[in-house]
Amino acid sequence: MIYLDYTANTPADPDVLDAYLAAERRYIANPNSTHIAGQEARAEMERVTQSIAQHLGVQPAEIIYTSGASEANNLALKGIAHASRHIGKHIISTQLEHSSVGASLSALQQQGYEIDLLDIGRDGRVDLDQLRELMRDDTILIAVCAVDSELGTIQPIREIAGIVKPYPGCRLHVDATQAVGKTDLWLDGVDTMSFTAHKFYGPNGIGALYKRRGLVIEPQISGGASTTIYRSGTPTLGLAVSLDAALTKALAGQDARNAHVHRNDEHDVEDDVEHRREHQKIQRCFAVAECAEHIGNHVVEHGSAGAEQNDEHIGIRFLCDVIRNLHPDENLAGEQTTDERQHNGERDTQQRGNCDAFAHAGKKAAFCHEKRVTSV
Repeated sequence: MIYLDYTANTPADPDVLDAYLAAERRYIANPNSTHIAGQEARAEMERVTQSIAQHLGVQPAEIIYTSGASEANNLALKGIAHASRHIGKHIISTQLEHSSVGASLSALQQQGYEIDLLDIGRDGRVDLDQLRELMRDDTILIAVCAVDSELGTIQPIREIAGIVKPYPGCRLHVDATQAVGKTDLWLDGVDTMSFTAHKFYGPNGIGALYKRRGLVIEPQISGGASTTIYRSGTPTLGLAVSLDAALTKALAGQDARNAHVHRNDEHDVEDDVEHRREHQKIQRCFAVAECAEHIGNHVVEHGSAGAEQNDEHIGIRFLCDVIRNLHPDENLAGEQTTDERQHNGERDTQQRGNCDAFAHAGKKAAFCHEKRVTSV
């Protein structure tokens, strides 16, 4: 099997699994217990949190453990919105966000919050001029992904932070789920940032929210002591250890992986110039080892004679809304139903272990059963 859906989930690294098992065997107590076994577990929890914070260049008290990025996004958006409702109820986000952000915004909208979504330019980046125009004194939150999981676009977080800075009542949340270990993170001016281990060879079930020290948010889970007042529940020491182990390896190997992807990408273009002229992509996030390779002027239909028969596993998600925004004059979806359109976007992601296979198998699977849509 050739697995090409690393943007959705990565296989757990053996060293990370070993670290998890070692911690589970060694530390059997609740880190919040006061007996000796609990104190030992607490000390290890503090060591791990210190290591994660050091990797990110933040303080240990600014790390909130969660079950993953979806929970972290919920905690950030709802926690900030509820804590800032006395300032205003205006929130700005984008059309590229993960469903955990979109669903949180929908829930907040039902509670009376006003939501504005930024347009996406032809390069896949948010419209900064529009952001400036939408900013108001009662704007309390900007929510944007650092790297989009569908287009692979690196969003201009530094510029966005600069636009937000003159508004003291507004917070900036960054979903860095697809960015950690693949591109440099920008935290100056960022109030909260979410990420999860299973995107960089850690296990499922563990993520974190960076929350700037001094920022007040409302907890979304009540009852049960934890490592922070902002997220209740018994600390999951083994998972925290595995998060640290995965993050350590991801950051240490970032430059080498990105260089490998660059070489693969250049070789791919040399071998397939004519094909790429015909299948021009929206934008490739070249700095990302786990980049989402999308076909900008083709919509790939997932057919029975395609990836499934070739035993190549590719993530399928709906891109027509995004592409339609890039090309408002084109009827991209035509007369298709929603179910049909959901099969019209295809992403291939290369990572360590499949980079070389990606160059061959990715093209073979991704370009089967094509339907011409529009040129970028």
